[in-house]
Amino acid sequence: MSLNKSFRVAVKLSIRSYCVQRPFKKTPKILITGGLGQLGVECAKYLRGKYGKNNVILSDIIKPSTEIFNDGPYIFADILDFKGLQKIVVDHRVDWLIHFSALLSAIGEQNVPLAVRVNIEGMHNVMELAKQYNLRIFVPSTIGAFGPDSPRNPTPNVTVQRPRTIYGVSKVHAELLGEYYHYKFGLDFRCLRFPGVISSDPPGGGTTDYAIAIFHEVLRKGHYDCYLKPDTRLPMMHVKDALRALSEYLEAPNESLNRRVYNVTAMSFTPEELAKEMFKYLSGFTISYRPDDRQNIADSWPQVFDDSEARRDWNWKPEVDMDNLVKLMLKEVKEKIDANGF
Repeated sequence: MSLNKSFRVAVKLSIRSYCVQRPFKKTPKILITGGLGQLGVECAKYLRGKYGKNNVILSDIIKPSTEIFNDGPYIFADILDFKGLQKIVVDHRVDWLIHFSALLSAIGEQNVPLAVRVNIEGMHNVMELAKQYNLRIFVPSTIGAFGPDSPRNPTPNVTVQRPRTIYGVSKVHAELLGEYYHYKFGLDFRCLRFPGVISSDPPGGGTTDYAIAIFHEVLRKGHYDCYLKPDTRLPMMHVKDALRALSEYLEAPNESLNRRVYNVTAMSFTPEELAKEMFKYLSGFTISYRPDDRQNIADSWPQVFDDSEARRDWNWKPEVDMDNLVKLMLKEVKEKIDANGF
């Protein structure tokens, strides 16, 4: 074999060997908007544990606590300021955008014009930003994206959606616009419809937040005055499952996804059933029921969520059941109350 031929064979073998090596997987740089809401801070902690402290940037328009500021990168970001968002994405070389900024159901009904600006105009900005810079974008949706005309038990992944809150309307709009951007422009848009998400943080104005408030009120005062009827069934999940679902979905390969929007859930229960489960571990508290305007919202939402498509396509499976939920919440809320001194 000639020297030139030997050289060409060696080069080909080298190229072939290089090509079959496992491709380099870049650690994503992640920006979280609306980061000081219910999910943002916990999401940042969870993802920093996976991708590194400096690769997850928390942002909001609110001054953070010292603890949050010291926990990892935090910046000011106004989702209504498109040029400001552009600068953040460019300066920080952002790859994934998790968009939590939104006014929740009960709060949104009290200030519809502000909800339109934050929930719709702000979402337009981040969607266009993701298209322009080829970002993977996650926008959470909700059981509130359904209405009284939707089947409630169970509510499938694809069905009629006619919500009657501005929060729900804005989420349906986000779902449809994200799917449009995906099919029109190839945007890597991902969306999960969450049920009520339960964490130890104080309630933030959602209709399902009774399932958080009950733990805070009972542990502080021994009594809870519930704003929903005792038999109001709604789908729920603990924040640990919600964050794990978000993370697993963000990491799922595009070819495994048959949809861009999926239902996810863990359980369904009523206020009466939750209180009964709490009595197993905490005796002596009382609960009363005084339904208010939030009852009308709850009555239009799913009672049981069908998340079989998420389980099929990217192997979603919840880990926290009803019993574990109550034990976790009693422990976590008590620790939070003790730490805050009240």
